[in-house]
Amino acid sequence: MPEVFRRAAESLRAAPVRSEVVLEEAPAPQRLAPHSVAFTADVIVDGAELATGRLVLLHDPAGHDAWEGTFRLVSYVRAEMEPEIAGDPLLPGVGWAWLTEALDARGAAYVAPGGTVTRVTSESFGAMADHPPSAQIEVRASWTPAVDSASPDLAAHLEGWCELLCTAAGLPPLSPGVVAIPPRRARRR
Repeated sequence: MPEVFRRAAESLRAAPVRSEVVLEEAPAPQRLAPHSVAFTADVIVDGAELATGRLVLLHDPAGHDAWEGTFRLVSYVRAEMEPEIAGDPLLPGVGWAWLTEALDARGAAYVAPGGTVTRVTSESFGAMADHPPSAQIEVRASWTPAVDSASPDLAAHLEGWCELLCTAAGLPPLSPGVVAIPPRRARRR
């Protein structure tokens, strides 16, 4: 494993995340690049999963023209939403803005971003007609971190990605350096 990839992966592992985000390292894809590391995350509030996602860091020392670098971050985020919101024609643009604004707010410089925002709506019929309509948003994106290639620090990219997860989940944004205070719980008598 190249030292530069090891440092990049360690910077992701060391990045601080919000208390609502449960982040875990996961098996990484082996065929996309010579070196990779992956993380899964869930946004959980009061025991309910509000959003889920996966972030993969790819590294190819030879680089890729399409990447415009030797590193590439690949992301997937999915969150439930109200069916009325899913019907908004502006939603895909807003979903993409959630990503770019989260990265920008964390100072995570990047090049060559690309991706899709998908709205998924479901309505049940027949024997399942009593199930309420449901909707989800999915943001699939990749970008090349614009970092020092000798000493890449990708923590801001993971923080921005986690902010995307929280925004998709409907949580209010936090300014960098601010820690959320957990909601007050009712006391038992």
